[in-house]
Amino acid sequence: MKLIIINGPNLNLLGKREPEIYGSETFEDYLFKLRSDFPGVDLEYYQSNIEGEIIDKLHETGFSYDGIILNAGAYTHTSVGIGDAIKGITTPVVEIHISNTFGRESFRHQSYISPNAKGVILGFGLQSYVLAIQSFIK
Repeated sequence: MKLIIINGPNLNLLGKREPEIYGSETFEDYLFKLRSDFPGVDLEYYQSNIEGEIIDKLHETGFSYDGIILNAGAYTHTSVGIGDAIKGITTPVVEIHISNTFGRESFRHQSYISPNAKGVILGFGLQSYVLAIQSFIK
């Protein structure tokens, strides 16, 4: 099984940024744990702060991977382009968020990704990534 985690803007700051919301672990450290917990999964990782690069990665992987785990960060709430990219690919996408976006500012209650996603997981901290991987394992 081949999956890719795509993280959007500011998620490169995990472990430093707002630890009361996002925790104190870096994503690179967490990714090491994910790979060891799911040895049968070819788990790739990509992060970008640039909307167009995220769209390009969705296009690149969206026809040949078994699944995409997407935490688009703030682009979730603003990017019609990312939503359209997901609509245009065949690989299923699970939208995830570390925090419960519905417990935060009202602008975070809107998602341009959800209507085209296989499912949405939010509010379970970094465990959201585990739940997303498990959703692809049959």
